[in-house]
Parts: sequence; C-alpha cells; structure tokens
Amino acid sequence: MPDLRYPIGRFRFDPSVSDDKRRLSIAEIAAAPARLRVAVEGLDDTQLDTPYRPDGWTVRQVVHHVPDSHLNAYVRMRLALTETNPTVRPYDQAAWAQLNDASIAPPSVSLALLEALHRRWVLLMTSLDPADWTRPLQHLEAGPMTIDTLLQLYAWHGRHHTAHITALREREGWTT
Repeated sequence: MPDLRYPIGRFRFDPSVSDDKRRLSIAEIAAAPARLRVAVEGLDDTQLDTPYRPDGWTVRQVVHHVPDSHLNAYVRMRLALTETNPTVRPYDQAAWAQLNDASIAPPSVSLALLEALHRRWVLLMTSLDPADWTRPLQHLEAGPMTIDTLLQLYAWHGRHHTAHITALREREGWTT
C-alpha cells in the first residue's frame, strides 16, 4: 500500500540548481492554486470533511493549510531578501488546522487567498537576481536554508497537498 502521507514522495532538495529548474519551480507555484481548486471542485461538505488518510487532516483542513504554509514561506523569503541570514520560527501546523477558520470555513476563502498570494509571490520570484537565490535563512527546526530551498520546497508542497486530495478522490471514486 502506498504511503498516504507522501503520495508524490518526500521532499528532496536538488542541489543542481539552474535557471531552467527555477523557472519550472516558479511555474509549479503559479499553477498550484488552480490545481488545488480543480482538486476540490464539486466536493460536498461531507467529502470536504473527510480525512485524506486515517488520523489525517480533512480535505477542508488541507485546503486551508496550503495558504497558511505558503504565507509563511512568502514572508520567510522576503525576510531572507531584506535581512542578513534571518532566523525564522516554525508554527504549530496541527494547531492551526484545528482553528475554526481552517476546520469550518468554505474552501473558496482560502483558494482566493492562495491565488492572490501566488500572483504576488511569482512577481517577487521572477524579479530576483541570480545572487538572490543563494541568500540564507535559518529555520529553527529545519536548519539552514536558501531561497532556492524555499522555492523547491514550496513547488513540491503545492503538488504534495493537491495529491492528498486527488488520491482520496480516486480511492473513494469521487469523480471531478
């Protein structure tokens, strides 16, 4: 049985970074909101409140988690661009997923937020100079990172959570 936690596999940073790979990752981030919207299209409240795996978040919580996470990444990237090796703190993702805005709000709220955020984020990333991609930051849990790391991680992250939903739809026979 496949690992339902990682339907596309775990994140792995590719150190052989190139301008073409960056463009592909930026394109993944640009496409993520539309892909997530399609993944939840037509789901009713019962389906939205179904966990994507045993002991996992509901589809609704996954949809709300993505902009929570990507907002943090966007701020972290901006900090790395404007400060010298900033330290960034983690947040309790599980606790955030239990808050009412993540457990009962309609997905459309977070999908609109994600679309606006990603438009702004893509504008930022497409304006970076080559040296900007190597700017460092220190994550209190994950350790040292660069903007390149954030780019690859969040391109993966959008695909990862969309796959949670699409894999559940496939297993349950919920057609799009």
